[in-house]
Amino acid sequence: MPEQNKHYNFFQNKECEYFPCHKGVKEEDFNCLFCYCPLYTLGKHCGGNCTYTESGIKSCQHCTFPHQKKNYDAIIALPRNCRRRRALGQGGQMNAQEQAQFRWNHVAKPLNSLGKLEQLVVQIAGIQQTADVCINKRCVLICCGDHGVVAEGVSQSGSEVTALVAQSIVAGTANINLMASVSGTDVYALDFGMVTPVMGTVDCRIAAGTRNMAREPAMTRAQAEQAVQAGIDAVARMKARGYQLIATGEMGIGNTTASTAMACALLCCSPEDITGRGAGLSDAGLQRKKAAIQRALSIHHPNADDALDVLAKVGGFEIAGMVGIFLGGLRHHVPIVIDGVISAVAALTAVRIDPASKSAMLPSHMSHEPAVVRIMSELGMSPIIYADMALGEGTGAVSLIPLLDMALKVYHGPHTFDELGISAYEPQEGKA
Repeated sequence: MPEQNKHYNFFQNKECEYFPCHKGVKEEDFNCLFCYCPLYTLGKHCGGNCTYTESGIKSCQHCTFPHQKKNYDAIIALPRNCRRRRALGQGGQMNAQEQAQFRWNHVAKPLNSLGKLEQLVVQIAGIQQTADVCINKRCVLICCGDHGVVAEGVSQSGSEVTALVAQSIVAGTANINLMASVSGTDVYALDFGMVTPVMGTVDCRIAAGTRNMAREPAMTRAQAEQAVQAGIDAVARMKARGYQLIATGEMGIGNTTASTAMACALLCCSPEDITGRGAGLSDAGLQRKKAAIQRALSIHHPNADDALDVLAKVGGFEIAGMVGIFLGGLRHHVPIVIDGVISAVAALTAVRIDPASKSAMLPSHMSHEPAVVRIMSELGMSPIIYADMALGEGTGAVSLIPLLDMALKVYHGPHTFDELGISAYEPQEGKA
């Protein structure tokens, strides 16, 4: 077979292993360097002393076109970059998550070998609507509020401790500030309803603490709606300031009692099954806590099919604020990190209000509070960190951020199959 005919299909990019993204493109539309030479495109000799490699690359010592031997590296690099540009949306049809998965698949490592970290990066790509995932500017929002149910003896401390810790957060000396500083995460304390206002907190204030849910509804439905909206607005403000990821946290003495009551109502569970010791209750204190929850549920009959009803009757202002933050994440395309049990209850409540809000939520750690296992199962989420953390304040949520940073360093890094000049891994399941 004449050399021109032998290599005709190769020249027309019908069998070219380097240019799969150009297959089917009309001859006049060729625009890459390898196809630049019209003689190459037509499969004609250029007049030099030509030989061909097994893959069809012309080896020409005399040709003035780009397929000179000295240009091989640049020539071979072009189709790799062309495939990558196509896959990353420049002319392709993949959405942000598909583009992110494509990028992961071309990192030089076994497929899915970073496990859940890869999944979270792909999820963030979908939330941010770009495969160029970036979370360099991040913050943790600590939602603060007090609870009237403290009067039932359900906690070791009184409501005054809420204000003291909020002061420490504002001063930058609290546990969350110290942990957040490791990953360069900014910390904000938001007052959704503390008994004692604290200067320096962000004013989202609804009232001076909830009412005692063991005696009367914790708040009105209108107050619950107001607090939720304040949380949504907080996300909008953070997005406007350039924040690309928000972690959630809380501070409120008595809020594990309120969150457990909410979990019981939403999941149709008994307080006996999912009530934990919170900040270290004694046996007697634990019994008082269970009794207060059972009494609130028996008196108010929160409607499991109406998440706002549950929130208003047995919730808390800071919990309602976090519900709004989770809803705001969906609305403003900002990933929101779930912290421990109180944050998880808020996430579940948000999903019951708007199921689509789940797509903007990132699980962080599995708290040792018994309700968390039930909630995560209900949400269909699997946290990455299992460290028996129960500090609150968003400390578990910010612990996820350095792990995401490391994953993104690999995701955006240069260590790819293309750069190494080797074939990418392919799924082998089902193959002989």
